[in-house]
Amino acid sequence: MTWKTEDEAAFEIVEPNAPAMIESIRSVGYTAQSAVADLIDNSISARARNVWITFLWDGNGSFVSITDDGSGMDEDALTQAMRLGSRSPLDDRAPGDLGRFGLGLKTASFSQCRRLTVWTQTRPASPSVRSWDLDYVHETGEWRLLKQAALGPSARSALLKQLDSGTVVVWENLDRLVEGAPVEDERAHLRFLEVAEAVEKHLAMVFHRFLEPPVELTIWMNGQTIVPWDPFLRGESATQQLAEELFSLGDERVLVRPYVLPHHSRLAPDVHQRAAGPGGWNARQGFYIYRNRRLLVPGDWLHLGFQKEEHAKLARIQVDIPTALDSAWQIDVKKSTAKAPGALRDELRRIAKVTRKRATEVYRHRGKVIARSAARNDSFVWSRVVLRGKITYRVNREHPLVRETLNSSNGSGAQVESLIRIIEETVPTPLILLDVSQMPDEEATPFEGASVGEVGDLLRRTYASLRADGLTPARALERLSGIEPFNHYPELIATLEEATA
Repeated sequence: MTWKTEDEAAFEIVEPNAPAMIESIRSVGYTAQSAVADLIDNSISARARNVWITFLWDGNGSFVSITDDGSGMDEDALTQAMRLGSRSPLDDRAPGDLGRFGLGLKTASFSQCRRLTVWTQTRPASPSVRSWDLDYVHETGEWRLLKQAALGPSARSALLKQLDSGTVVVWENLDRLVEGAPVEDERAHLRFLEVAEAVEKHLAMVFHRFLEPPVELTIWMNGQTIVPWDPFLRGESATQQLAEELFSLGDERVLVRPYVLPHHSRLAPDVHQRAAGPGGWNARQGFYIYRNRRLLVPGDWLHLGFQKEEHAKLARIQVDIPTALDSAWQIDVKKSTAKAPGALRDELRRIAKVTRKRATEVYRHRGKVIARSAARNDSFVWSRVVLRGKITYRVNREHPLVRETLNSSNGSGAQVESLIRIIEETVPTPLILLDVSQMPDEEATPFEGASVGEVGDLLRRTYASLRADGLTPARALERLSGIEPFNHYPELIATLEEATA
């Protein structure tokens, strides 16, 4: 049916109720982290090299500001930018444009504050300012965009005067972040600081490819530069990059790079802790969807039939998509969720299976399991035994140090044997399983925290035991390198070799 748009009797203009519409927009679902990230998208699109973020606590007078040194806007462009739905998601965008719906500045800001003020300038023009005050919109019932800032906050745009061009976004009346707390409320102050810290971690993750060398962007949080967070630990030699694959979707390309991160025993404690990322290791497994190098989805299995499981936590898969595929991937307003297109689901599922399988092998120390099945009987302290269909664990009497202790007990061998049996029958398996499930990243490595001297003494005793069995020095040292737990200390074995040479 074709409508005759020139016939005014055929239609009526129904504008949205301003107060009701704005309150609805506030509930789109932004967090403070995703809201700030959405504003930084605009800074990157404006070719900013620096972004300065300030979280300032002052009770009800607290504010958040985001300043950039991008290209800025003239007055007409600023008014258009403050319009809800300033651009259609169907419009063609430049390759580096991180925008999508023309809503981000407004919806992100309204989700956190009741007054949004923007100053912007392009040299040599004077700064332009526009402000949305939600209480004023409620009072008037109209979409009245103010051409001035509220009284008193001009100092919050002072940095702009030092820049050739740029933009300052200020959030005031932070009802969602401050909740009306007075300045002396220490708990509210602490919550405010925790939000700032969460924002910093989120930005380090979302924009890490801009913050990494060669640095294209520097983000300052309350005067300190944000350090990028690389989900894939590409600087670690033990990280495995599986085969990358390139897929076509229409005229566009999707690049997929799977990674398997190292087992925690291969990482320094501080590196392992930071690599967990916001939310922890389990939360950060899965596909990482990037749009123009900006991270949209920080770890998700995209409803491909997989769950986030402990044994798959080392699997992280990078996916790069262009802006032109926003619709195909169903990118949402907050740019925080995506859905795999039907044409790619089988391929992505296949890649996920391979990556999860490799990650599971690393997590479960597959190489160590294989070594157990192929090694000599004296290589490991504990043996896995199945008795009448039940799994139990026994101390390996053939381990050199255990065998020496039993043989040199000066007549108390039976007593030592009894002690070992008590230990075997009381292994706290349920407690171990509970700890592994609840604190999977807290498992200590062999002799973690022990002195070098303590480990060295046990190493020398075991070496002496092997020599007493008739092995040559070279053969005893070779055997030591395969005996648990000394196989974790090749440097001490090398030192012993030099001492016995």
